[in-house]
Amino acid sequence: MADIQTLKDIANRLRIYSIESTTAAKSGHPTSCMSAADIMAVLFHHEMRYDVSIPRGANNDRFILSKGHAAPILYAAWHVAGHPGVTHDDLLQLRKMGHILEGHPTPRIDFVDVATGSLGQGLSVAAGMAYTGKYFDKSDYRVYCMMGDGESAEGSVWEAAAFAGHYKLNNLVGIIDVNRLGQSDPAALQHDTEAYKMRLQSFGWNAIVVDGHDIAALVEAFKQGRDCTDKPTALIAKTFKGYAHDNAAAGISDELNWHGKPLGDRGAEIIAKIKENTNMEAFIAPAKPTSTLSENEDAEIKLSAPPAYGADEKVATRVAYGTALKKLGQSSNRIVAMDGDTKNSTFAITFQKEFPDRFIECFIAEQNLVGVATGCGCRKRTIPFASTFAAFFSRAYDQIRMGAISQANIKLVGSHAGVSIGEDGPSQMALEDLAMFRSIPTATVFYPSDPVSMERAVELAANTEGIVFIRSSRPALPLIYTDMNETFAVGKSKVVKSTESDKALLIGAGVTLAEAVKAHDTLAAEGINVRVLDVFCVKPIDKELIISSARAAGNRIITVEDHYREGGIGSAVAEAVCEEAGITLQILGVSRVPSSGPAAVLIDEHGISAAKIIAAVKKSMA
Repeated sequence: MADIQTLKDIANRLRIYSIESTTAAKSGHPTSCMSAADIMAVLFHHEMRYDVSIPRGANNDRFILSKGHAAPILYAAWHVAGHPGVTHDDLLQLRKMGHILEGHPTPRIDFVDVATGSLGQGLSVAAGMAYTGKYFDKSDYRVYCMMGDGESAEGSVWEAAAFAGHYKLNNLVGIIDVNRLGQSDPAALQHDTEAYKMRLQSFGWNAIVVDGHDIAALVEAFKQGRDCTDKPTALIAKTFKGYAHDNAAAGISDELNWHGKPLGDRGAEIIAKIKENTNMEAFIAPAKPTSTLSENEDAEIKLSAPPAYGADEKVATRVAYGTALKKLGQSSNRIVAMDGDTKNSTFAITFQKEFPDRFIECFIAEQNLVGVATGCGCRKRTIPFASTFAAFFSRAYDQIRMGAISQANIKLVGSHAGVSIGEDGPSQMALEDLAMFRSIPTATVFYPSDPVSMERAVELAANTEGIVFIRSSRPALPLIYTDMNETFAVGKSKVVKSTESDKALLIGAGVTLAEAVKAHDTLAAEGINVRVLDVFCVKPIDKELIISSARAAGNRIITVEDHYREGGIGSAVAEAVCEEAGITLQILGVSRVPSSGPAAVLIDEHGISAAKIIAAVKKSMA
């Protein structure tokens, strides 16, 4: 039976520590912490099962604070629970330069799985964790995600709600802290908890309205969630921003203009009032986990068989992606795949047919697709590959950006890149994706040019920590590499055509590498030799090989890419050679919004065909 008074005392301790830490920092969100204190006390000292000495243990329940601005109460919760690395003195270092207790949670802290603070993303990640627990790990750990009511205006929340309801994630508990007030105005629904309830029920959730400051009611609500075996549970907790029991925070509680502000002199007064009726030594030991999963190891994962293609065969790299993913799945059951209803175009369907139990259909909801992948990859439970049209990853850019901060280990594969997809038109053509992923600080970016290099890129991705983006192409491409055991590496490019008398260096990838090879052959017949380099890894780029190849080819570089000129291969090469005297650079790329049309016509019209490459070479020599 729950010790209600002790839980109430623990909640008051959490409030006090949140006020103290934000006061010491002279910044932060104490009122957002105070509304959640009773919920956090019940969660950490009655509901969740975890080993405080192993915060990311495979068997622990998971908790995500999606309303990341309430970070001080998360830090306070782990302090009260007994985490040895979070002392009271540490709490007073909140937001200080060089201290791990940052303004919003990041995985620099060992009890934080993912970074939060860009609102609306936590539930997707939690859904990925819950899916992993239910369907992959087949374990009894549970996943809890606390959101603010303001962030529930984000569409990504409802993408995640639909996903969790569809897959009946009964091990997932979403908590909405309905404290009524946003940053500048009341939230749209204010305290209309029935509206939240009806919305969540319509998405297939077990929705429970509860008084978020009534400890006994919270205990019972969480019990109802555990007892529900066929759907996820949502606790819609009516709270008050800046709340403290016994009216200790009068004048602040449920008042506007206190968001993101320390309480100043009022803080000491409120703490004193709370302490009058609080046992500051109150403690209930967290319950231990009951599941018995073993930790996964970072063993190298290999293709189950090398690539196998005929020398004259033409194969789209998107097709080779599916082949490679299936081979990785044969080698390791940690490989899982997910897609956004494009699997018959991305060829993730090849993996699904072989391993249906390790494939997740995320439907047309790309923000949730990336969030679910991030959640699946947490605590090294899986190595997730998520695919869709490369253009559609742009709508999940914030999830990808937060994935970098989260140290996420996810592999994102984008097909249908560039004007070479043809008649589908510009809305389907990824022409910004390289720029987008190059701007992500932790990302590795592969752009394979034939099926052999694609299979090896997928293999490398599985063994490369962090975010990896692989760009695949729609057209069938000729083999560049006829040796099926050709080796590739992160950060390395390859020279595929060269002589001792090269006059220029052509750099391409995907369809443009094929065009560059055509240009090379035509020019050679005219007595003009050029060197051709397959960039393969756009980030980190092979600066050393590019510079040495340019020096051996008349100090002339021409990059050619099926991408907008800004931010792609040309930009990457420019950054690599910008300090090298004497090297000239031409960038051939798409310079305007394209239209529908045959692929070959569009490639030529936008200046990236073999004919246009030849013209650029001759112009550079002139």
